[in-house]
Amino acid sequence: MIRVAVVGAAGYIGGELLRLLITHPKIEVAAAVSTRFPGKRVDGVHPNLRSQTDLLFCAPEEVEGCDIIFLATPHRAAMTQIGRWTEQAKLVIDLTGDFRLDDTEVYERYYGDEHAAPHLLDDFVPGIPELYRDELRGADLISVPGCMALAGVLALYPLVSRDLVEETAQFDARTGSSGSGATAGEGNLHAERSGAMRVFAPTGHRHEAEITRHLGIPTTMTATGVEAVRGVQTICHAELRPGVDKSTVRRAFREQYKDEPFVRLVAQQHGTFRYPEPKILQGSNFCDVGYAVDEDDGRLVTIAALDNLMKGGAGNAIQCLNIRMGWPESLGLSFPGLHPV
Repeated sequence: MIRVAVVGAAGYIGGELLRLLITHPKIEVAAAVSTRFPGKRVDGVHPNLRSQTDLLFCAPEEVEGCDIIFLATPHRAAMTQIGRWTEQAKLVIDLTGDFRLDDTEVYERYYGDEHAAPHLLDDFVPGIPELYRDELRGADLISVPGCMALAGVLALYPLVSRDLVEETAQFDARTGSSGSGATAGEGNLHAERSGAMRVFAPTGHRHEAEITRHLGIPTTMTATGVEAVRGVQTICHAELRPGVDKSTVRRAFREQYKDEPFVRLVAQQHGTFRYPEPKILQGSNFCDVGYAVDEDDGRLVTIAALDNLMKGGAGNAIQCLNIRMGWPESLGLSFPGLHPV
């Protein structure tokens, strides 16, 4: 069995990693690291894991003998601790924002800090299987993208890569409260969040930089917090190249994602769920993508939805792990979601 440690295991992403890893047939969870709860039972913080594990949280210095480290710490912590964890394990999978960008100037612009380990930025392979699968097979350092960034990239990449859209795009993203983490401030109290549709990043959201990096075209993004707990939905507005019609768009999506295990094209003409809907993806590792085309003026709208804690976080990290280890890509990720919820 492969021995794994989850650092930042008391958070929402950390708990989701534990949920997936303790039932993964190739994995032994050797350590659940938390600086807040060392010595406490994991299922005391993650009650959904009752009867599933007897693990206790441990301190970082107690980790030893692990093959793989998952970093689910707050942003800016991973880059200051990375030396410790690369000495501990051959493979490190980071779920923070610290290594998602490959340019120090762009990082400083979007995160407001100087990077603590700039020499490692080029060494991290982006954790987007749909774009970097070959690179992931030999990676020892993997950086899982942000949830809204991943949805945005998957929603437009098939068209950008085929030069079917003009070289600019605008994204409007919506996210549930779990995206703020388990230690979010007073703005995420129920009394403040309930019933709200709060625009928290009209410009300059850090996921904008990730989308721009992976699509290779200038993009802008706004982000709004909605009342849902889980879920991300991104809507992209772009302009089609002259002569590109709806059938060309449909063909591009189908060709790009026909063999992808976790990207589904939603192209129904009628029905309640004819466009991607985060609600039915809760707990699953799927990203649903869809589109609408106005052929009169060449306007394109693409939509993507996913569970921010799964395909937007822990599930995608496990998918990257499976690829890296040569295991079946869907191993431990077969849950299809629920309906109704």
